[in-house]
Amino acid sequence: MTFPVIEPSNHDEPRIPADVDSLRELLIDRLSLAGIADAEVDADLLIGHVLEQSRGEVQAAGILRKPLVEADAVAILELAARRATREPLQHITGRAPFRALNLRVGPGVFVPRPETEQVAQLAIDALRSLPDPEPIAVDLGTGSGAIALSLATEVPHARVWAVENSPEAFEWTSRNFVEVGAANATLVFGDLTDAFTDLDGTVAVVISNPPYIPADAIPRDPEVRLFDPARALFGGTDGLDIVRQVSRTALRLLRAGGVLVIEHGELQGTEIRRILADDGWRAPSTHRDYTTRDRATTAIRNT
Repeated sequence: MTFPVIEPSNHDEPRIPADVDSLRELLIDRLSLAGIADAEVDADLLIGHVLEQSRGEVQAAGILRKPLVEADAVAILELAARRATREPLQHITGRAPFRALNLRVGPGVFVPRPETEQVAQLAIDALRSLPDPEPIAVDLGTGSGAIALSLATEVPHARVWAVENSPEAFEWTSRNFVEVGAANATLVFGDLTDAFTDLDGTVAVVISNPPYIPADAIPRDPEVRLFDPARALFGGTDGLDIVRQVSRTALRLLRAGGVLVIEHGELQGTEIRRILADDGWRAPSTHRDYTTRDRATTAIRNT
C-alpha cells in the first residue's frame, strides 16, 4: 500500500495537515490500515525522526497542536507511505535502538529485536559473575553488532570479540563498531566455524543469535519476510544447522566452566538442549522471554 504525496495546490485532494496533532492522527489511521500493530508508536517515531524530537516531545506537540512547516509534513507523509508497504521502521530511520545503544541498520543486516536484549542480559550477567579479572566474550554471527557492543559497553572490564561473515551486514557492523568506539571490542570478518583459533580454551562466554528458522518456514511478518536478509534467518531443514556449528565452535573456544548462550525460536528449546547434551555440555537450560516464550538456552563447558 502506498500513499500519494499531497499537493496543496490540488483542491481535489485532502489538504496537508497543518499541525502535529492532525498529522499524527492521519498517520495512525494509515498505518493501522496497513496492518501495523503499533501504529501510534511508529507515527510518533516517524514524526520525531523528521522533526528531530523524542516521542515524548512529539506527543506534547500534538497536545498543543503545534503548527507544522509544510515541507516537514510532506516529508513525514512520504516516510509513512514507505512504512505502509511494511518497510521496517528501522530501515526508514536508519537506526535501531538496542539496550543503551542506537545502532545503524539498513538493507543487508538483520534488525535487532527487543527480545534479544534479554538474551544479551544472560551473557552480561555471566560475565559480571565470573571471577576472571578480564573475561573474554565472543559473539558468533554478530550481525549489526548489537550483542557484542552491548557486552563491551556494559561490562567494560571484559574483552569482546565478534565475527560476521556477510559482506552486506559487515558494512553496517563496521559502522556501529566505529561509532560506539568501545576500545575493548574487536570485529573480525570471517566464518564462525573457524574463528578466533588463537583464543581456544580461554573464553569465558560465547553468545550467538544464529539463523534458526527452518528452510521451508515462511516468516509471518512482512518486515521479516520481505526485508531481513535470508542468510540471517534460515538455518537448514530443521533450522538448527548453525546452532550445531555454534555448539562445536563454543566447545573449542570456552575454558572449563565457561558459559554458552544461544538465542532460538520458541519451539526449539527441547531439541537444542538435546544437541548440547549430546555434545557434552553441562546443565543445558532454556530461558523464557518477557512474553513467556522459550527464547534462549544456556550451557556450561565441562572440564
